Amino acid sequence: MIKLSKENIKIILKKSAEFIFNPRLVFCFFIAWMITNGWAYIAMGLGTYYKINWLVAVSGAYLSFLWFPFTPEKIVTIIIAIWLLKAVFPNDKKTLAVLVKLKQKCKEKKEKK
Repeated sequence: MIKLSKENIKIILKKSAEFIFNPRLVFCFFIAWMITNGWAYIAMGLGTYYKINWLVAVSGAYLSFLWFPFTPEKIVTIIIAIWLLKAVFPNDKKTLAVLVKLKQKCKEKKEKK
């Protein structure tokens, strides 16, 4: 178990920020977000601007579904972003190594139980 001193917290926060704000991961997350959410926001804007009622209705229904508290869309977005990262940037060893290490830790905890 890691002791949570100020130095350890700073190291953890720094490594987390480097992972999350990696330009390749941010790019893949943006594409994944556009697949799961962005199209609906764009469709709502275009439907409202051009007065296309069916487009406003479809995008509005999907957007209202997204705002429910337990929508699995966030999990799906992250899964798509990781898949895109592996597919588009297979040579990004640094980011993929963090994911492999996280996967190993989850397996170890599962085996302990």
